Amino acid sequence: MKPLGILMLDTRFPRIVGDIGNPASFDFPVIYQRLEGIGPADAVTTHPDKPRVMAALTANAERLAAAGAVGISTSCGFLALFQTELAAVSPVPVATSALMLIPTLTGRKVGVITASARNLTARHLAAVGAPQDTPIEGMPEAGAFAATFLADGPDLDRAAVEREAIEAGRALLRRNPAVDAVVLECTNLPPYRQAIADALGVDVYDVLDLLRDFRKRLG
Repeated sequence: MKPLGILMLDTRFPRIVGDIGNPASFDFPVIYQRLEGIGPADAVTTHPDKPRVMAALTANAERLAAAGAVGISTSCGFLALFQTELAAVSPVPVATSALMLIPTLTGRKVGVITASARNLTARHLAAVGAPQDTPIEGMPEAGAFAATFLADGPDLDRAAVEREAIEAGRALLRRNPAVDAVVLECTNLPPYRQAIADALGVDVYDVLDLLRDFRKRLG
């Protein structure tokens, strides 16, 4: 089976099983291409440097396609902002972000747990055709998650991140009790998906769901 290519932010934090950056998270082959010099701060922001990020995405998408990738994704859900532009220039199909799942969950009231509620904007939602009124809850700005994944720290307190993710989900449902499906924007959150689902009692979806279906469609 030909591999799926993944454009990776330039990071040093741990990539445990379930994280998009760990090949053991997939039941099909994947290949990676690092976006040199493009880190979490360049992606998880309200106003990215679009020309600079787009140039890196384009050049590295071409490298992945040349290496045999049949489709391309990215390691950050915030790169949904580039879905249309990247798909227009990529040699192979593109699925940038778990946020693309939102419009596919028809008949559901979908909420989002994101790496940063402050930085996830209506423009990100619009880029993937998601409703502008989609409820959003962010991970804490000063917690274990932020210290590792936003500050690109070398250590991971898995138990603490799991607790923070569950609490973010509970806060989402407290504020939006009609929510009956949750999408994890962040590609570092799938390791905690089952714990979140068990705690909230609702269906939880992540980038691994997106890419499993995406890869099947590519044949």
